[in-house]
Amino acid sequence: MSARLLTVDQAAELLGTSVRFPRRLIEERRITFVKVGRHVRIPEPAIAAYIENNTVQPVERRYGKVA
Repeated sequence: MSARLLTVDQAAELLGTSVRFPRRLIEERRITFVKVGRHVRIPEPAIAAYIENNTVQPVERRYGKVA
């Protein structure tokens, strides 16, 4: 296993959020996590996958001629 396991604090910093946000993702089972004894760790690729899956692409708009 080569994936780095992040603490909840590290995951929050990577996401640019408070610690509460990744804890909620874990509680709602919306992100992959690992239990290490009583500790919770989030694999770094899970953070990247979460960001990729929740990225909203801009809409291309075509503007017609103005009368």
